[in-house]
Parts: sequence; structure tokens; C-alpha cells
Amino acid sequence: MAPFGRSLTDGDRLEVAGAVVTLKVNRRARRVSLRLDRTRRQIVATAPSPRRLAEAAAFARERAHWIAARLAELPPAEPIHPGLVLKVFGEDVRLEAGAGRARWHEAAAGEPHRISAMGEGEGYARAVMLMIRKRALAVLSARTAVHAARLGAPMPKVAIMDARARWGSCRPGRGGSAGSIRYSWRLALAPFEVADYVVVHECAHLLELNHGPRFWAHVKALVGDERPHRAWLRAEGARLHAFGS
Repeated sequence: MAPFGRSLTDGDRLEVAGAVVTLKVNRRARRVSLRLDRTRRQIVATAPSPRRLAEAAAFARERAHWIAARLAELPPAEPIHPGLVLKVFGEDVRLEAGAGRARWHEAAAGEPHRISAMGEGEGYARAVMLMIRKRALAVLSARTAVHAARLGAPMPKVAIMDARARWGSCRPGRGGSAGSIRYSWRLALAPFEVADYVVVHECAHLLELNHGPRFWAHVKALVGDERPHRAWLRAEGARLHAFGS
């Protein structure tokens, strides 16, 4: 947090009404403003220039009630504990206490998929999230292979990230080298069709590094109308980011 008495700079953070307020300079902005970043669960105070950051900070403090109200609208953080049943790519997964290393157990005999892990509190949560990340990498890699082949693009390298601002990113290959795609592991918490849309979106960028008509033609050829999937991510993204917070 920015210490009292020091000149404020772009990226400094304040605490107002129990919330983190990040100060940002946007030279295209015409006025000081506040907005809620739902994925990061924090407030962004924007100023048109560095010299107006103090004004942005003061504006945030004046709007403490507004900030508290916006935070109250966010979905509650979802703690991870044995007994919790969550959805992974749309399928039920029950969390269990176990001994030894965390394990993923495939569904069998009428039982859902299961994740067993030892420990408690944050240690247990980290072990569970590690298994979900591994599942995300396996499923998203397999779907990338399918859609890259359908588009006639070479299979890229696939990795998992925990970015808050995007669900995926693509770097096309150059000079004979393979491209690379990174996905948020939290896509595993979305319905399979929604996660698969993100895979298609990033694979289409292997051919078109833009969002022009040819890009969207590739997307629509593979998933049809993409708008419901995009709407789902806008509506539910904050809940996915709250998982494990």
C-alpha cells in the first residue's frame, strides 16, 4: 500500500472501506473515475495524468460507501474443503480427505469424479487446485490438438496460467517454430462447451492474429454462435476467480 505522505504513482494501492484501490493513469481518460474490477475483486481509480492521482485517491475515499456496495455485490469467495462438490468441465467432482499425494479418481460405479488430498486449510486447497490445474492442462491440450487439426494449423505448445485479465493467449509460430497457447486453469471450472469455445478462439489466432471477419469465420465454423459462451464468461467469470480465494 502507498505510504502516507509520499507522492502517488501509477500502480500504487490504497485501502478504502476494506477494499484494495489501485491507482491507474489513463491519458485517454477525460476525468477521474472509479470502476470495479470483478476478476481481481478490487477497485480501480483512474486519473487522466500522474498529477491527478492524488485527486483520484481522494475521490475513492469520498466514495467509500459506493465501494462497499460494489464489493457486496461480488460472489462470496468459495473455500476449498473436503465434502465440497464442484464442477470441473461441467462434471461433478467431490473433494475428499486422503493420505499421501493428491490424486484424481475417475468416476466409477455411480460415483462422481473425486479428488483426494491430505492436509487442511490452505495446504489442502493448494493440493486440490494443483489437481484441477493438471486436469485443465490435459483436457485443454487435447481439445487444442483437435481444433488445431481442424483448422489445418500445427499443434502449438500448451501451458496453463492464472491470469486475471484473460482466459487465454496465443503466440503463432514463426520461422518453422511451433506456436504457443496459454489458458487460464480456471476454465476447468466452466462448462465444457464454454472452455472449448476459448480453445477454438485461441486456435483461430494461430491463423489470424486479430479479431477480423476471417478470424470470426474460423470460430463460427467450429462452434457456431459463440455469443452465449462469451456471455457466460462475462456473467460468471468473477465466480470462477473467487474459487479458492
